[in-house]
Amino acid sequence: MARPRMAAGALFFDEQGRIMLLEPTYKDYRDIPGGYVDAGESPLEACVREVREELGITPGIGRLLAVDWAPSPAEGDKVLFLFDGGALPARLQERIQLQRSEIKAYAFHSLDDVASLTIPRLARRVRAAVGARADGQVAYLEHGQRPERCPN
Repeated sequence: MARPRMAAGALFFDEQGRIMLLEPTYKDYRDIPGGYVDAGESPLEACVREVREELGITPGIGRLLAVDWAPSPAEGDKVLFLFDGGALPARLQERIQLQRSEIKAYAFHSLDDVASLTIPRLARRVRAAVGARADGQVAYLEHGQRPERCPN
């Protein structure tokens, strides 16, 4: 039986539609707010908790945008949930207090710039989630990509 690790994160946007990316202290690429799901915790609960821990705010978290099966050679099978954090108004952005032990900074970036700031599979996941948000859909992904078709 598979026992994948699960993680959950949120896509936040500014009023111009740019995407929030964090600069972690422990990674050499940008990431989205989020983290691993604890035992007994739902992916949505984990997303809310991680946003509160990393950003010091508790904005409403919206619907599921994407689910990604993304196994890692180092960590094994992983299932990643990406939720819609919506547009963060300036008044809420002003209240952000970063978890300095883990997060150096945050900034909003155009979707076109995301690929140059993060790892390829996260960039693909973000792009698919932005598309699902615009279409009112949920994207099912494998390694950050929609599978062409199910095998027979």
